Amino acid sequence: MLVAVPLAPLVGAVGAGLFGKTIGRRGAHTLTILGVFIAFVISAMVLRAVAVDGARFDATVYEWLVIGGLKMEIGFLIDGLSAMMMVVVTFVSLMVHIYTIGYMEDDPGYQRFFAYISLFTFSMLMLVMSNNMLQLFFGWEAVGLVSYLLIGFWYTKPTAIFANMKAFLVNRVGDFGFILGIGLLLAYGGTLNYGELFAQAPELAAIGFANPFGGEEWLLITVACICLFIGAMGKSAQVPLHTWLPDSMEGPTPISALIHAATMVTAGIFMVARMSPLFEQSDTALSFVLVIGATTALFMGFLGIIQNDIKRVVAYSTLSQLGYMTVALGVSAYSVAVFHLMTHAFFKALLFLAAGSVIIGMHHDQDIRNMGGLRKYMPITWITALLGSLALIGTPLFAGFYSKDSIIIATGASELWGSSYAYFAVLAGVFVTAFYSFRMYFLVFHGPERFRHKPFPGEHDAHAEHDHDDEHAHEPHESPWVVTAPLLLLAVPSVVIGFMTIGPMLHGDFFEDSIFVDAARHPAMTALGEQFHGAAAMALHGLVTAPFWLALAGVVLAYVFYLVKPGIPAAIHARTGFLYRLLDNKYYMDWINERLLAPATRGLGRGLWKGGDEAVIDGVFVNGSARMVGLTAGLARRLQSGYLYWYALVMIVGVIGLMTWMQWPYFMALLGR
Repeated sequence: MLVAVPLAPLVGAVGAGLFGKTIGRRGAHTLTILGVFIAFVISAMVLRAVAVDGARFDATVYEWLVIGGLKMEIGFLIDGLSAMMMVVVTFVSLMVHIYTIGYMEDDPGYQRFFAYISLFTFSMLMLVMSNNMLQLFFGWEAVGLVSYLLIGFWYTKPTAIFANMKAFLVNRVGDFGFILGIGLLLAYGGTLNYGELFAQAPELAAIGFANPFGGEEWLLITVACICLFIGAMGKSAQVPLHTWLPDSMEGPTPISALIHAATMVTAGIFMVARMSPLFEQSDTALSFVLVIGATTALFMGFLGIIQNDIKRVVAYSTLSQLGYMTVALGVSAYSVAVFHLMTHAFFKALLFLAAGSVIIGMHHDQDIRNMGGLRKYMPITWITALLGSLALIGTPLFAGFYSKDSIIIATGASELWGSSYAYFAVLAGVFVTAFYSFRMYFLVFHGPERFRHKPFPGEHDAHAEHDHDDEHAHEPHESPWVVTAPLLLLAVPSVVIGFMTIGPMLHGDFFEDSIFVDAARHPAMTALGEQFHGAAAMALHGLVTAPFWLALAGVVLAYVFYLVKPGIPAAIHARTGFLYRLLDNKYYMDWINERLLAPATRGLGRGLWKGGDEAVIDGVFVNGSARMVGLTAGLARRLQSGYLYWYALVMIVGVIGLMTWMQWPYFMALLGR
């Protein structure tokens, strides 16, 4: 039955991809939705068996290669962590599949898109269900490949092609570190199986390297964990490997929701949580994770303040929330990180799909400055977007409150190097998140109707609206039921899932055999447990804590700036030109990559190509060895002439030479006398 979970979406992807023209649009979406629905139902059954009956599974399904003692296998590990991820991935994917029927209705690549998103679901399921690092790496690379195809889905659009290539290349940088980490663990651990590798964690932690820069030796476990996390920095878009994520908005909105909510960007968070027995052995690696996550959480949030594209505002909130999850990983609150991953998956998918609904209603205008007053035109989109925004900013009782506040409390209790900086970052990030989230909300759904008498630009030729004579043709409208139904279904867990699951997931035994924490060295989870007195009590107490008042201040400030005194932002902009340019240029990270790092890496690559590949490998080893064989053969041809007199002469010369060599000491002795 477990095999059916990844295979059902794969069958749907193959059917829609290879036979899309034969089965038509209806057949393509029916087949792929059925496949994901089957995967979701089985995943829900697995989660119930794990949570209620304590069921566990860890075994090889197929062994396809054995080299000495090394086995390369396809296997599944089913525990609390993987079961939770299976349900999140399949449920969000199911909602996105249904939503796509309405959003991509007029797109000529309809069947191809359904094949891609179903293949994306298969890839992520293989990743989260794996029991070994080889299968993990397969799923890791597969989600990267399919994201490349989906971000550049509109392949005639230059910005989409640039964005998918950027995502692919930036992730290759991270994946280089990831495969180095896997290689180190394989070289010293001798296995790719999770259980066998984790059992050796204390022994691996005692192995050291000579420091190439002098000083204290490097620990194997520290180097390996940092390399693994560099892979997570690429997949989960952590500074400085974050630059691809905002540009991924060039893809259709459904894939933006799937990438940002439940699949690719959460892979790095899941991987580090799964590798907790290794990361717990190195405080240095954990501090590295902590500082990177804190920097991402705060500074990527600042960029959301100035965005005017509705999808990019939500994208930068994803970057910031991934930073929060990474901070939780850094303070050894792995269960809190994946808890926030789960809650975030629901409300972030909701916000992205609500943004897509707004785009449909606005005839594919994505600029929030051209909106306003949509509340009365799109009531379902409005209320679901409000619920998603309240969850995002951590409003008490909403899903995001329980996970985000738990991260803040755990960070405050940490004693690791960098925890003070991280605590400030996640606390300040609450205000920033509330401000830019409700800036978008107020500009889109409240205030004056700025779309009046404005033309609506098309997002893509396939989406361009036909002109109508009706004077109300360009008036906003609510989206069809295939769009609004997923919004309503996602709104429910965005509100209640935190309240329902915080007890067992953070303070129960749900992750007991999935996640390892050395409580004696890393007390964050212990401190968190001491402060927890039930979900209702936590929400009540949340009303008097600093995060709540910071979030409220952000909402009030956004209300004043964009509804009461809309001239204030323009005045601030005029007086802070340099700061605005810094944010508008995204801290100049793209400029650094394209103007400094790219020429340097191209120069290095050209040097290795010309000097290493052509001169040394081709010139010396390949062509040089061929020339040596040719010279040797030419000399042999001259010696082997075939004439008898030549052989006789050579024999005589050889005999004379041999006799001279043998008698040479006697000649020298005679001359010496």
